[in-house]
Amino acid sequence: MKRIIAHWTGGNTKPNSTDLEHYHYVVDGNGTVLTGKYKPEDNENCNDSKYAQHTGGGNTGSIGIALCGMYVPNGTPVQKTQYPVTKVQCERFFKLIAELSQKYNIPITPQTVMTHYEFGKKNPKTSSYGKIDITYLPPYPSLYKEEVGDFIRSKARWYLKNL
Repeated sequence: MKRIIAHWTGGNTKPNSTDLEHYHYVVDGNGTVLTGKYKPEDNENCNDSKYAQHTGGGNTGSIGIALCGMYVPNGTPVQKTQYPVTKVQCERFFKLIAELSQKYNIPITPQTVMTHYEFGKKNPKTSSYGKIDITYLPPYPSLYKEEVGDFIRSKARWYLKNL
């Protein structure tokens, strides 16, 4: 595995069957980590249909993790979601990134741990271009969307140092 891509599900605070099929791990609103249908290793080869399809153009070699929540109807600002992610959920998410980084020997850098939004910006010819996850974290509302990825990596590095 070569990278970790962070998402939100765009649903409510509990995962549904689609979430568990598309992400290797999800963190629900209580901060509980749930395992998806596919193992990260299933994404080493994405030439079959037996892998977690979480990032258009970036699934191969990528571990997909998601925060449950952040549903917004079309045209509604993400800040107005009925299902905001929680601080306990975010902190467990940051720790999960650290744990996966350690387990798979993935350094925590902008090239190896990124949000779906960042992946799309770096790869504009993929279907990930224009994705808004993760551009806003309700527990940390002062972050600009361009700062969210660095903030997540910073928190994950702290957890990695303290594992």
